[in-house]
Amino acid sequence: MTIETHRITISGLKVEVVRKDIKNLHLGVYPPHGRVRVAAPLTVSDEAVRLAVIDKLGWIKRQKAKFAEQPRQSRREMVNGESHYFLGKRYRLRVHEYDAPARVAVCGIASLDLFVRPGTSSEQRETILLRWHREQLKALIPPLLEKWQPILNVQVADWGIKKMKTKWGTCNIEAGRIWLNLELAKKPVRCLEYIVVHEMVHLLERHHNDRFMELMDQFMSQWRTYREELKQGPLGHESWNY
Repeated sequence: MTIETHRITISGLKVEVVRKDIKNLHLGVYPPHGRVRVAAPLTVSDEAVRLAVIDKLGWIKRQKAKFAEQPRQSRREMVNGESHYFLGKRYRLRVHEYDAPARVAVCGIASLDLFVRPGTSSEQRETILLRWHREQLKALIPPLLEKWQPILNVQVADWGIKKMKTKWGTCNIEAGRIWLNLELAKKPVRCLEYIVVHEMVHLLERHHNDRFMELMDQFMSQWRTYREELKQGPLGHESWNY
């Protein structure tokens, strides 16, 4: 598949232009800083891209303003009272030091308890929490696959979880494998389900084209609502390059 990428400046905006074998032009604005990206058919000229961007300048500026206002978490220090998110809910961290294997537990509706050995560093505490996040996702994902495989009439050969800075999920179509971002443990289950379905639909349509959108509308009519919810949630401290 032929893909050509370069950057142009339009009305003071830096725009990434990606040309590939698609039928229609798609314009997007991405977190965390409002990066502007245009996916265009191979035959579309830079001048046509320029006109399309100028036509949407008002919308682009509104999207960039939303990202600028989006809350961002500072680097987590893993100390008592710190805010942490799990499945879309905000919890206050409570650190307990005791001489036993580390574990994490949700306590009531507001507290996330982290049990660690005395002297455990902040990096080690974060590793323990991330491992717990991974375990929770590993339990949530199989039922979603079992639900959606017969609906979509596709089969996921393999799946995994990993930290990703630029995507919520990816799909290797040839291998039938999907990867899901570990950060999804912090989001509502409906958002996790949306990403699972999104990546599975790629097994039916490789590109983010009109057919892909039609399939998403057919199988998950509220997918745009879930996508917006993902965009509006607090961003992590990482330096995203979306």
